[in-house]
Amino acid sequence: MKKTYRSPWAWIPSLYLAEGLPYVVVMTVSVIMYKRMDISNTDIALYTSWLYLPWVIKFLWSPVVDLLKTKRIWIITMQLFIGAGLGCIAIVLPLPGFFKLSLGFFWLLAFSSATQDIAIDGFYMLGLDQHQQAWFVGIRSIFYRIAMLTGQGLLIIFVGNLETTTGLNAVEIDVLSVKEENTFQWIDPDSVKFNKNHDNISILVYPDTLKIAIANRTSKEKELLVNMVKIWNKRHGFIKDNGSEKLPVNEISEIKKASQSCISSWLDQNFGHKQQAPPSDKTGNFGIIYFKLSQQPKPAEDIDFHFGWSGGDKSINFLTESWANRGKIRFNHKNWDKPALAVIQLDSKLEMETIAAFSGRSGNIPLAWSITFSLLAILFIIFFLYHLKILPYPESDKPNMVANTGIFIKEFWKTFKSFFVKANIIPAIFFLLLYRLAESQLVKLASPFLLDSREVGGLALTTGQVGFVYGTVGLTGLVIGGILGGFAAARHGLRLWLWPMALAINLPNVVYIYLSAVLPDSFFVINLCVAIEQFGYGFGFTAYMLYMIYISQGEHKTSHFAITTAFMALGMMLPGMFSGWLQEIIGYYNFFIWVMISTIPSFLILFFLKIDKGFGRKIS
Repeated sequence: MKKTYRSPWAWIPSLYLAEGLPYVVVMTVSVIMYKRMDISNTDIALYTSWLYLPWVIKFLWSPVVDLLKTKRIWIITMQLFIGAGLGCIAIVLPLPGFFKLSLGFFWLLAFSSATQDIAIDGFYMLGLDQHQQAWFVGIRSIFYRIAMLTGQGLLIIFVGNLETTTGLNAVEIDVLSVKEENTFQWIDPDSVKFNKNHDNISILVYPDTLKIAIANRTSKEKELLVNMVKIWNKRHGFIKDNGSEKLPVNEISEIKKASQSCISSWLDQNFGHKQQAPPSDKTGNFGIIYFKLSQQPKPAEDIDFHFGWSGGDKSINFLTESWANRGKIRFNHKNWDKPALAVIQLDSKLEMETIAAFSGRSGNIPLAWSITFSLLAILFIIFFLYHLKILPYPESDKPNMVANTGIFIKEFWKTFKSFFVKANIIPAIFFLLLYRLAESQLVKLASPFLLDSREVGGLALTTGQVGFVYGTVGLTGLVIGGILGGFAAARHGLRLWLWPMALAINLPNVVYIYLSAVLPDSFFVINLCVAIEQFGYGFGFTAYMLYMIYISQGEHKTSHFAITTAFMALGMMLPGMFSGWLQEIIGYYNFFIWVMISTIPSFLILFFLKIDKGFGRKIS
């Protein structure tokens, strides 16, 4: 017998976990994953921003969910599709063409998730009476937040641990600046003697401690050495000319390509992050570290080795241009018996003896992410089976009569049109598109900034550390900010708090200018800065959500709210698409300054909004 009623506790928590997880996987986890798989920031921002599109246009096919079948069937069917999409991503990640293939399955995931959102929100209203809807609104919000925490935090920490445990032991190298004879000795890489004292396959390093004399060399000497090292590393397959897999863009016209090239050249010339040679044409002394595998890996096994500065004096620096791939090289069964070379340089102004620590870690990153997505796929199969059994069969959960399809579609377009004839609608639309203009660009590059090596302007955090920063500390700040924002608006109304909330969502972005300028070593300072930014975002986003409710008031409020969410997604999608391209031209520091400049339109549009004085305020 089909039960028309079950305790909401039996299905609401799991339903909103299942709603939140695929969204955070598509929007956030995909960015971190592609960064760890060495896709460029330009491609990450552009192609993952397109994944917003299903949420932008989901209101267009929401009538289909009403017309065909029941909300219950749509929910369990979409969860099956989501599980299949996650499983397919897990399968393709180790393949050579993983970027294009995984993006295709992320599209399946995004459309399935957006459709599931429509069905779940409808089922919530059908499966509960009005009192229960009001009582469980907080419960559904809590479990949706738990899904965010799981995706942004626990999941990333888990995959970070997998990246470590699936690889070889990390190596640590100390580099010392010493006051001794100004000599640099080039050692033929084939003649380097490594200490082979490992029974299992491991990364060998020579020397264990590198000493570099405090002295100056000419820029010409530096250029010659870096080119020699780069040629050696390329010749033996440690690095490639391209840093990421590019998608074909045949549809871009020659005129568009030329215009993009002109824009890129102008930005690079005026704002690009360039290394300028000292006026005396002198540069600090340098040394070389050699890495090699102790044993031959399997023919199909590639070992990615990441190397970079990990602590100590920042006057001692690793020259990433000698590796040409963001501090990463690749060992395989063909080059395992040849050493890879890394150039270390002292700052030309360094005059005292000091020390810096460098670390190298390897891991089977595709395998780690493949395992993670496999577990997510299994989780959604469990959701599918559980909800197939446990979801109730509300009597009101029925499809609309097919005979009324024409009338329904006519009413839908009438509802759609009525939104755009509302009073003050033009400023409202610009507010929906511009209020998060800065945040829409920042969110695409925040995680890559934390993950990138210090040599290219990042903070060089591990995947697990990023999971902790955003998934625990950052999310805690976001939730606290959201709670306080709701409390403030309920006390005094939206109109009074509109400007303070606009300041809160925008001004804390300045912490990223500080982080990119100082590159602090302290994990506490990094967490504190992210917590401040996320708290401000949570507090300021309250105004955005309340205004969406405000503009949706009146007849057809449900449909009109869906339209406002479409504008919200569009406002996140379009700026995010070019943010990675811009950052790679001007660097992280200048990019974060641009983010702050991008806050200006969100303030200007506030002057044109008209909000009732009492809206949002609790009536006593």
